Amino acid sequence: MKKYIYVLVLPLVVISGLLFANSKINNVPSKKASPKPLTAAERKAELKRWEATPEGIKYLNWKASDAGQKVFASTAKISKQVTTYSNMEAVVTALSLPPGSRLGFGVMVKINGEDYILSFGLESSKNEFQQLRSLKVNDKIIIRSHYVSHAPKYAYPIIAGDYAERDDKMLYKRAPRKDGC
Repeated sequence: MKKYIYVLVLPLVVISGLLFANSKINNVPSKKASPKPLTAAERKAELKRWEATPEGIKYLNWKASDAGQKVFASTAKISKQVTTYSNMEAVVTALSLPPGSRLGFGVMVKINGEDYILSFGLESSKNEFQQLRSLKVNDKIIIRSHYVSHAPKYAYPIIAGDYAERDDKMLYKRAPRKDGC
């Protein structure tokens, strides 16, 4: 009888030992090469390479044009508020974005006499921008943003809307990213 018990227990011990050892091996981090961040010299070389492409040439021509200069001047006017994430008073000038834009939900606003695209991004749920849809032309809102961008396709700087309020009532606040960045 003892022999049968030993015969049944011994394979269980061996198999469980192998499984335990195998799980230890799988937890060892892989030694795959992760992409290293580029050095300043490598970044500069990549930028020079891109500037030689047709898209890069088109961008540089736009940047030097009057339209590009206007966009960069408008960006400079609000750069301090964006850097410090401070309140900016804006007036809604249009409830839709320029034709052909692919920025998701947004409105046109005027800040300190300059026009901007205020983009809130793509809608992930039906009710995400519900309160923002109640905005009307000439409404005064307070906005905050961490980021302003520009593109040759648009004649205005693009403000990424992180926070919006009207009459001391919050209309929108961007949820923090889940991936930690």
